Amino acid sequence: MKSKILLLEDDLNLSETVCEYFEEHGFDVVCVYDGDEAISAIYENSFDLLLLDVNVPNKNGFDVLKEIRKEKNSVPAIFTTSLNSMDSLEEGYLSGCDDYIRKPFELKELLFRVQTILKREFAHKNDVINITPDITFNSISNELKHNDEEIKLNLKELKLLKLFLQHPNELLVHDRIYDYVWDYDEEYSDNSLRTYIKNLRKILGKDKIVSLKKLGYRFNQ
Repeated sequence: MKSKILLLEDDLNLSETVCEYFEEHGFDVVCVYDGDEAISAIYENSFDLLLLDVNVPNKNGFDVLKEIRKEKNSVPAIFTTSLNSMDSLEEGYLSGCDDYIRKPFELKELLFRVQTILKREFAHKNDVINITPDITFNSISNELKHNDEEIKLNLKELKLLKLFLQHPNELLVHDRIYDYVWDYDEEYSDNSLRTYIKNLRKILGKDKIVSLKKLGYRFNQ
């Protein structure tokens, strides 16, 4: 599954260049151009990493990250900025970033920094997640097992399960699920989602996935 990145950059040419480069290297990139758009996108999607320019319209990159950190969102973030003072560097790290790269930068260096952070994040997570005493999920091999016997899931069921496991005990609204599970060029289906939920409940137990009427679903860890 592709790692999903949010790119906040108001320079259209640079945004397009970075987006194309990362997509060529196997990433899924969502581009936004001001701070308010960034906040909306973060609340509506599940990202693996944020690339945030600082000097953008409406709400600067520092404030964007401060706001989501207050909401306990710990997604890794890298600031990209032409600011070069120590005060700016300090503000960036105090706002909760994981790295800071000054413009102009080499695309390859930015890629290395992104890959390093994602590997670190992955390494910090337990590879095998115990969903129930009998059911485990390996986040590297994507294997779901019941008493060591593999359970086959289709791609969308797998993506839905991973989304739930990444956000246990959290309300996931319908739009967020559709955006994560369905590709941008696919038309989502309410009936299909209900079918995927039903299939996962058969495997994991009815109480694991709670439906919150007209809002979304919550996975009970």
